Amino acid sequence: MIPELPIAMLACTRLGAPHTVVFGGFSADSLADRLNDMECEVLVTQDAGWRKGGEVPLKKNADDALERSRTVRKAVVVKRVGGDVEMREGRDVWLEELLAGASDDPASCPCEPMDAEDLLYLLYTSGTTAQPKGIVHTTAGYLVGVASTHHYIFDVKPDSVYWCAADIGWVTGHSYIVYGPLCNGTTGILYEGTPDYPERDRWWDIVERYEVDILYTAPTAIRAHMKWGPEHAEKHDLSSLRLLGSVGEPINPEAWVWYREHIGGDQTPVVDTWWQTETGMILITPLPGVTTLKPGSATKPYPGVDAAVLNDQGEEVGPGGGGYLVLRRPWPAMLRGIHKDHDRYVETYWSRFEDVYFAGDGARIDEDGDFWLLGRVDDVMNVSGHRISTIEVESALVDHPSVAE
Repeated sequence: MIPELPIAMLACTRLGAPHTVVFGGFSADSLADRLNDMECEVLVTQDAGWRKGGEVPLKKNADDALERSRTVRKAVVVKRVGGDVEMREGRDVWLEELLAGASDDPASCPCEPMDAEDLLYLLYTSGTTAQPKGIVHTTAGYLVGVASTHHYIFDVKPDSVYWCAADIGWVTGHSYIVYGPLCNGTTGILYEGTPDYPERDRWWDIVERYEVDILYTAPTAIRAHMKWGPEHAEKHDLSSLRLLGSVGEPINPEAWVWYREHIGGDQTPVVDTWWQTETGMILITPLPGVTTLKPGSATKPYPGVDAAVLNDQGEEVGPGGGGYLVLRRPWPAMLRGIHKDHDRYVETYWSRFEDVYFAGDGARIDEDGDFWLLGRVDDVMNVSGHRISTIEVESALVDHPSVAE
């Protein structure tokens, strides 16, 4: 989570070289699986990373993964911490040495013209088997989707200071730290540390220091701050904030209300967004200043998005009913497949209902036409004939004052 990461992604994009970003906390085995599935030729890493004042041995983990790689020819290493790491001659090279001989003239490295459907990146997501599931995102539609949603959903202004407090290793970081915001020319914040180091007010110190006006984070993080208490936010001037966002899972109403009250001064809009690694862009969300907000609801589909809730027979469920969330029309940033596994792509997303995309999530639509996400439908318990989703159990638990997460 340092500037060299988006720089590396954009360099790949300029060259027309597809990339995959692997979360720094993953094991060497997970990295090796992804290197082999994508048949990567170059790995970019760093000597080590900082976490809570300690070092994470990224180069050591990368070396262990490279022992299993069949295709990587070069490893480019960013010097971040400055400790001693093993550099294999002929394979490993320091980034600063590469840059020492680089030209500042853009003409020395012209931008590669790309087709709209050329592969931009793969991002691996969890599946029901051990085999990596590489989601395919292409060039033009993806950029249209993330740039337009970032602009309208977050009400971005020319002087905005925008902070998406996610990790670039996940799709949120791809779409709403790197590609969408930079396409829109938005000033963004990157933070490589944790919310509670060196103190639990670290986030709020950053918001105050840089006068952040848009904050986009996950319910998990919000509930952690709830557990620690509002006094950490109260130490800082958060009046620059004018829009709050939520992403990653359905937000329980208690966390939504706490977020708005203690971080947003009880007046800031909260845009609770639903989307997936596979969708590439936000699909169900309030629009600030337009949509009536409801704590816990992602409200309405984004303009142009045709979402619906179906029952087991594929029939649309009316207001008040629950069922399976589907998308009935294409959207710009949709996935174009699973890398090297077309049959799995069809089976996972297109076989449950005919001619519609099955998201794998449960949802219900209330009397106002607002969507409430109920979590994964493949994580359902049968209790005395009632089908109960994990999100319902989680919501009941986190409603208890003794439970933070």
